Amino acid sequence: MSSKRKGTRYERELSHMFWETGSWAAVRSAGSGSTTYPNPDLIIGNGERVLAIECKSIKNGTKYLNNEDVEQIRIFSEKFGAEAWFGIRFDQLGWFFLELKDLKKGKKGYSVSLELAKEKGLNFEGLIKSK
Repeated sequence: MSSKRKGTRYERELSHMFWETGSWAAVRSAGSGSTTYPNPDLIIGNGERVLAIECKSIKNGTKYLNNEDVEQIRIFSEKFGAEAWFGIRFDQLGWFFLELKDLKKGKKGYSVSLELAKEKGLNFEGLIKSK
């Protein structure tokens, strides 16, 4: 399966998870990453909070994010009035959610390891109950 199709599948999976709570609504932004404007993968809300989530998936190890990915979610979230989150799905372990301040900054961008996700990230239940 191509990485684009895999990414789409995981974005849909996460969208369904929010809808299935009964109190959250989610919209998948089909053109994210392919427009000239900042655009997250998912926009989610429950009447009290709005989340903008950029979704990534990895088997294990470390996921590298370029500066542009992080800057785009930051800009969108500020203009939209949303909380900016990176959702990282590790195969066999599920989703972890990190705020931008918790990403590890490197010379060429940012990274998220499984260790960092476990230390600083929230699982799905933690995300929807936080703040």
